[in-house]
Formats: sequence, structure tokens, C-alpha cells
Amino acid sequence: MALILITDDAAFARRMVKKALKEDNHEILEAGNGKECLEIVATNSPDCILLDLLMPELDGFGVLKKLQEQGSNIPVIVLSADIQDAARAQCEELGAFTMLQKPPKPPEIKEAISQALQA
Repeated sequence: MALILITDDAAFARRMVKKALKEDNHEILEAGNGKECLEIVATNSPDCILLDLLMPELDGFGVLKKLQEQGSNIPVIVLSADIQDAARAQCEELGAFTMLQKPPKPPEIKEAISQALQA
């Protein structure tokens, strides 16, 4: 069981990911934007972060950059509808573990988290 932080401005998207992860008995934290994500990271040290790219206040790229600046080793799985090569390359440069296309299928999410936690 791991502590997973789901960061997405869409409550529906968070609910769908949460539903997929509950089956594996992970403990779930939620953030509605990048700023909340970083606040939660500072106080809770999640084992893995699921991160949307397009959010208000601080987008996913900003979160990745801040985590990189802080020397964070928390694996980040980016969930985004933007799967263009440029976005993927930028996420990789900023230290993302992997990127999944939205909406991700439950088996994809579970496999990505399993791999991230073992890395």
C-alpha cells in the first residue's frame, strides 16, 4: 500500500483515478491544482504523484520544475490529453517517470504506479 497524490483540477478525473486505485488499497490524497500539490508534498511525502498538466494557479510543468529544483525523488506520472512529442519531451526533461494519455484505463494506471514504486 502506497500514499498516492492525485493532482487534477477536474474532480471527475480525480474520482475516476481514485476509484481505480482503491481496489489496490492505496491511501489517496487529492489536490485541485499545482499549488495545492506542492503544499501536500511538503507536508505528506507521497510515494507517487499522478499529475495533470493543464491546471489553474500552477500547471503540471510548473509542479515538475519545482519538484526538480527541490531535488525530489518522488516518481511523477503525468496524466494528460496532450500527448504531443514536445509535451512528452518537456515532461521527461523535468523528471516525470512516465506519461499516460487521458483518460487512462485502470490497468494502465496500476501498472505505471507499480513500476514507479519499484524504480
